[in-house]
Amino acid sequence: MRRVTLFVNGTSKNGKVVAVYGTLSDLLSVASNKLGIKAVSLYNGKGGLIDDIALIRDDEVLYVSEGDPFIDPQNEAKVTADQHGAHTDWLTLNIGGRPFTTTRSTLVSKEPESMLAHMFREKDVWGNKQDEHGAYLIDRSPEYFEPILNYLRHGQLIINEGINIRGVLEEARFFGIEQLTEQLEAAIKNTQPAEDHSPISRKEFVRFLLATPTKSELRCQGLNFSGADLSRLDLRYINFKMANLSRCNLTHANLCCANLERADLSGANLDVSLKTFFLESNK
Repeated sequence: MRRVTLFVNGTSKNGKVVAVYGTLSDLLSVASNKLGIKAVSLYNGKGGLIDDIALIRDDEVLYVSEGDPFIDPQNEAKVTADQHGAHTDWLTLNIGGRPFTTTRSTLVSKEPESMLAHMFREKDVWGNKQDEHGAYLIDRSPEYFEPILNYLRHGQLIINEGINIRGVLEEARFFGIEQLTEQLEAAIKNTQPAEDHSPISRKEFVRFLLATPTKSELRCQGLNFSGADLSRLDLRYINFKMANLSRCNLTHANLCCANLERADLSGANLDVSLKTFFLESNK
C-alpha cells in the first residue's frame, strides 16, 4: 500500500500522511477530510498536476488545491523570512549628527502607533533620507533621543544626570510615544513643589520691604498675610488687592496710598492705621 504526505497548497506545515487507494476522487475526498478544505486538485512538489492516481509514487509529497494554481511552499518560507527580517534587521539612525544603531523591531514593537514605528515598520515607506553611510537622517536632539531609544529597548525610563527631563518629554511628544509621554509628565509633576499657601511671616515681609524703594509699588496681590504682625510698618504704595489680611495686626502701620481693593480685612486690627490711610488719601 502506498502512502503520501498531503499539504495544503502553498504550505509545508501541518501535513497529513494518508494511504492511497481507490480512485483519484477517493484520495481527494480523504484530503478534504484530513485538511479541512474542499480538495479539487493535487500537485506534486514541482507543481505538476496529478490527473491519474497511478502517477502517484510511494512516500510522495503532494499539495492539495481548492482549485487555485500551484503555489510553491518555498515562496511562503521566503515571505515569512522577509517579514521576520523586517522586524529584526539592524539599522542606524543619524539623530542630529549622532549615530544610533538599533533594530527595526525595537522601533516598532514597544509603541506600534508611534511616529518611529510608522517610519520604520516597512522599508522605505516614508522615503526616509539617508546619509552617505546609509544612516537614516532625523533632525532632532541626540541628547534627548537616547533615553527614548533605551525606553523602547527595555521599557524603563532612565535619564542620566544633567539631562533636562523636559527636553526628553518634548522628544517623546514629537515621536508620538504616548506611554513614555505619560511617564515623563508624571515624573515632572512629582518633582514640582506643592503650592505653598501658608501665611507670610513678618520677617519674610520685612525682607521684601527692605529690598523695595519707598515709592515703588510692591505687588502683593492675592498673597496670604493671615494673622501676620504688620504693626508699625511702612506699607505705603503696596498693592494688597485681593490679599488675605484677615486677623492681621496693622496698628500704627502706614497704609498711605496702599491698594486694599477687595482685600480680606476680617478680624484685622486696624486701630490708627485706617485713620492714617484716610487722612493721607484725602490730602
